Amino acid sequence: MRTERCQVLIIGAGPGGYVCGIRAGQLGLDTIVVEGKAPGGTCLNVGCIPSKALIHAADEFHRLATPNKIGIATGAATLDMAQTQAWKDGIVARLTHGVSGLLKKAKSRLIVGRAQILDGKSAQVETPEGPVRIECENMVIASGSHPTQLSALPFGGKVISSTQALALSDVPKTLAVVGGGYIGLEIGTAMAKLGAQVTILEAADHILPQYDAALTKPVEARLRELGIDLHLNSMAKGLSAKGDLQVAASEEQIDIPADHILVAVGRVPTTQGFGLEGLALKMAGNYIAVDEKCQTSMRQVFAIGDVTGDPTLAHRAMAQGTVVAEHIAGQPTVWDKRAMPAVCFTDPEVVVVGKLPSDDVASAVFPLSASGRAMTMDRTDGFVRVVYDESSELVLGLQAVGAGASELAGEFSLAIEMCATLTDIAQTIHAHPTLGESVQEVSLMGLGQALHL
Repeated sequence: MRTERCQVLIIGAGPGGYVCGIRAGQLGLDTIVVEGKAPGGTCLNVGCIPSKALIHAADEFHRLATPNKIGIATGAATLDMAQTQAWKDGIVARLTHGVSGLLKKAKSRLIVGRAQILDGKSAQVETPEGPVRIECENMVIASGSHPTQLSALPFGGKVISSTQALALSDVPKTLAVVGGGYIGLEIGTAMAKLGAQVTILEAADHILPQYDAALTKPVEARLRELGIDLHLNSMAKGLSAKGDLQVAASEEQIDIPADHILVAVGRVPTTQGFGLEGLALKMAGNYIAVDEKCQTSMRQVFAIGDVTGDPTLAHRAMAQGTVVAEHIAGQPTVWDKRAMPAVCFTDPEVVVVGKLPSDDVASAVFPLSASGRAMTMDRTDGFVRVVYDESSELVLGLQAVGAGASELAGEFSLAIEMCATLTDIAQTIHAHPTLGESVQEVSLMGLGQALHL
């Protein structure tokens, strides 16, 4: 058996793992990254990137097929799903190849194969060329997460996960989506725009239940406008003898026929099947417990990304990967982030950073119906909101719902990370006409100086 030695062994080449590998290599650390399949993890291969490609394709198709009031003739658009999937897969292939190139540029080694942890200093990897033993000084666990499976609706047959939904060779005539979170809404909306009859079930009384109803109301209205059948306060119970989805809605049970049933009720950390349990690490529920340096309860064993808990976001994993690499290299780096943006690529899009409205803070809302840029996009549904401390003007949170709102996430995060006040934002010149102006306008509203409302 071949033996490799390194300073840093990273198990998993998702966003956290590959960023950790690149940064560690840049810092001169001898680094090996192990990945079972293609680098990029769930996000790049079967999550963030392919879903956004599918959403874009669905938006383009829907625009071509839907009458409008701006003078553009529309007609019977046709869809070649095989070509759409090939285009999407091409994007994924370019990006995975790019990640491999970046690791190589940083002089980090990528080994493709399944890792099995032997102890806190070694692992064995089954590669196509045979087993490889890797001995390391530091180990980083970046094993990611996988879709949650319901006992009443196990994956198989017509019951599919988000991974399978993004690889469908044809648009289903009917699709039932179990879960009104961002994954279910993104895929369900895309499929509805591509021509499927979509039904979405959510156990809570509104979609995206982690956010307040004001943020989700424009999204819910758009779902209904697209002809999506939305069932709130509803629970999936299983399949009927005919293969229909059985649903407990209010005090009645209904059966919903569907070609495919997408179960999108969240993700669970991947902590089984690769020897992690042998380390007996301290856990925080289902997640690996880590400190401000992303170190686990075992010295020189670190964990990053989805295995460390919420929020399970690619950009959080990337930031953690940087912290770990710099800490191992001896830099005084700790996790001290104030802002963590969350974006739902629904229609309209939702962006949330920082604190939501509550009784102990003040807030202001600027409707996009007053935005010149939103009007020129013919999409004025939604708003921008700021949450702030009334006495100090310190910005505590920024949220938006609207077409193209995802591009505001960077400004939102920067404002909170830099401890901006309402005056800081209000006195910063924003380009006209842009959606970004709405951030300035809502800050002026908080100061009682509204100009365009």
